[in-house]
Amino acid sequence: MYQFSRAIYRKLAPQILAPPIGAPEFSNHAAVLKACEDVVTRLAVDHHYFARPERTLFCQVRTYFPMSAQAHVLYVISRYMGCAQQFLIEYPLEAYTAVSGAPPQCRATTRKGSACQRTPLPRNGYCPSHQHLADTEDRELAAA
Repeated sequence: MYQFSRAIYRKLAPQILAPPIGAPEFSNHAAVLKACEDVVTRLAVDHHYFARPERTLFCQVRTYFPMSAQAHVLYVISRYMGCAQQFLIEYPLEAYTAVSGAPPQCRATTRKGSACQRTPLPRNGYCPSHQHLADTEDRELAAA
């Protein structure tokens, strides 16, 4: 998944503003790269609860670019985050494992309060035993 954050950074790096006087030379570059990696990591690990990753990333990095480059920054972020989301749809387990280093686990908890250890289904993050929780979430979203 880091290939997406690095691709966003490489596309945007030439337009990053110089840091203020007294700040390290590459502090703005480091901040943009960290923001890209944080958003892509959250997208891979917690995509069910991350509604608008493009907007989140753009709001975090837009201050590091001149006003004349804002439209290009938004376009690049939208394009690459769309590709990352498509990759997550096609390979959900591989994306999570690449970022976290461990296989994904079911989002539910057991009766004892510990996390369920089973591998979830790709479409909703719940294992077959806890599938009913996903149905409940869908009904609650439809009612709201």
